[in-house]
Amino acid sequence: QRTADHRIFSLFLTILFTAVDVLLPQPEPKTRAEFLKYSQEITLDPNTAHTRLLLSEGRRKATLLLYNESYSDHPDRFTYWCQVLSRESLTGRCYWEVERRGRGVYVAVTYKNISRVGWGNESGFGRNEKSWALDCKKNSFSFWYNNIETVISGPGSSRVGVYLDHRAGILSFYSVSETMTLLHRVQTTFTQPLYAGLCMVIVTCELTHSVASRRGADW
Repeated sequence: QRTADHRIFSLFLTILFTAVDVLLPQPEPKTRAEFLKYSQEITLDPNTAHTRLLLSEGRRKATLLLYNESYSDHPDRFTYWCQVLSRESLTGRCYWEVERRGRGVYVAVTYKNISRVGWGNESGFGRNEKSWALDCKKNSFSFWYNNIETVISGPGSSRVGVYLDHRAGILSFYSVSETMTLLHRVQTTFTQPLYAGLCMVIVTCELTHSVASRRGADW
């Protein structure tokens, strides 16, 4: 009887430790090649795009126009901020890159239930508790959450990498060049699936939202 009890106890400990091991956060990648192992296919959802955003190249590129595109009415469309969401929801561990041309681009992640109507903070990326955004200026960056700005020092780059570990609550933004330079990291608890987002505020700005592959960025 004692031997049987001992085996049951040992089995219980093995199961318990296995469960704990699974829940431990995984180490964050260091090199671009390591990040690209978690590359996530991203396409932009035309039903969410503001009418001044032109989507092209398989809906992986967004360009801010001087005029309105002829999109049909849709309840998911942003009506004031020139924003667009990804079609894909983001959970687990994933990584994607955004290349910008010009200034005034916010690279964001957000819950799907962010407001779409009006100019208030409830619908702008980084201006509420439902979204996190990196403001990419010409030679500097800043991070926005719940309408609080955090100024960031880091090397200027036209390409930004975003790494998400949804279960661990980790969101990291990187400046991508020959090396990966961490710009800002968030440690929180995500309660819903996330969506990638872009916000564009300069008329001459053009941004390429690309799918990263193991070979590199597929533009």
